[in-house]
This record gives sequence, C-alpha cells and structure tokens, in this order.
Amino acid sequence: MNPDIAPSPPLDDSVEQYAAELAAALRGPAGARERLVVEVRDGLAETVAAYEAAGVPAERAVREAVAEFGSVAEVAASCQRELTVAQARHTARALALTGPFLVACWCLVRGTGDGQGGVSGFAQQVAVQLSSAAAVAVVLAALALAATGAWGRWLPVAAERLPAAVAWTGTAASVAMAVTTLTLATAAFLAEQWPLTVLAGALAAASHAMVAGSARVCRECARLSSREPAVA
Repeated sequence: MNPDIAPSPPLDDSVEQYAAELAAALRGPAGARERLVVEVRDGLAETVAAYEAAGVPAERAVREAVAEFGSVAEVAASCQRELTVAQARHTARALALTGPFLVACWCLVRGTGDGQGGVSGFAQQVAVQLSSAAAVAVVLAALALAATGAWGRWLPVAAERLPAAVAWTGTAASVAMAVTTLTLATAAFLAEQWPLTVLAGALAAASHAMVAGSARVCRECARLSSREPAVA
C-alpha cells in the first residue's frame, strides 16, 4: 500500500467531512448556517443508507450519494444564496436598530453648545451628520427588509443586488460611527456639558459595535454569492 495515499475514511467520517467542508465554505447568520448544514448532512446520510440498503457497497454508496447531492462547492453555492439574503436582513435590522441610538446622539449633542464656534459649533455639525446617518440607515433598512422579504418576488433584481448595497452602506455607517465616537471622546475634554458628550460617544460606539461585525459578514456573503459555482 502506498503510504502517501490516505485510506478511505469510514462512512460516518465521509458524511461528517462533507458537512464540515460545507460549513467552512458558508458565511452568514450562525443559526441559519447551522440549520442548512444539518439538513444537508442528514439528507446525505439518509441517501447513503438508502444506497447501502439496496446492496451498494459502502464506499460506492458514498460516491453515489455525493454525486446525487452535488459537490461541496455546488451545494455551497446554492446554500450561500439563502444565507446572503438572511445576512442582508440581519444587517438591515442592525441598521434599523441603530437609528434610535443615532437620534439620541443627535439630541444629546445638540444640547452641548449654543451653536457658536469652537467645540459648540463642532458639536452642532456632528448633530447634523448623526441625524442624516440615522435617516439613511432607517430608510435603507426598510427597503432592504422589504426587497428581501415579501416584495422580493416583484423586485428580483433589487433583491439580488441589495445585499452588497446593504453591506457597504453598513460598512460606511460603522466607520462613521467609529470616527464619531473618537471625535466625541476628544471633544468631551473641552465641552462644558461633557457628560452629554460622553453619553453621545457611548451611544455612537454601541451603534458601531452593532453594525460593524454584521456588515463585514454581509460583505463576505455578497462576495461569495457573486461567484459562479464550480463546475465538476
């Protein structure tokens, strides 16, 4: 026996290896990803068992079952489309939830100055930017949830392109929130009503934490969904 060639794994190991490779190839919400992998794994195991019950040898049963299901790359491409939509909705919800946080920042920052120059004038400028970001986030979130939900059948093109738009908008929003957090933290040292500025910075930081991770995963999902499935 050639030592460079690994022996064929047992049946259960083959199914588990297929499931592990599929899980590693997918990106998206953890719960949805796990559910899809379990469904595929159980279906593949049942198909292998059916071939074996028909008298097909174990190794051939695995090959036949995989051929029937498709390669990991082919199944991943199909599952990823569903996960990408789920992740886009997750990111859209995160954007929608940050709206009230940003409005709260706007109200707090508006109360830190009288609109004159220096820190007060800067605070007013930040307030305008935060209110604009809140409005954009809420509108985009509503459109994304509608286009990937009940309206998806009437807006198929938008539903396909929206995940990438949500991902990059979420990324831009999270960067703006991070910059705002740092800026407000610095301004707090000079502001007369520094507790309000600190609270506004904390809300901006919370918004960033809520959106940044989801937007990053959404970018990965959109990138994977844009690829053509591998041809066997």
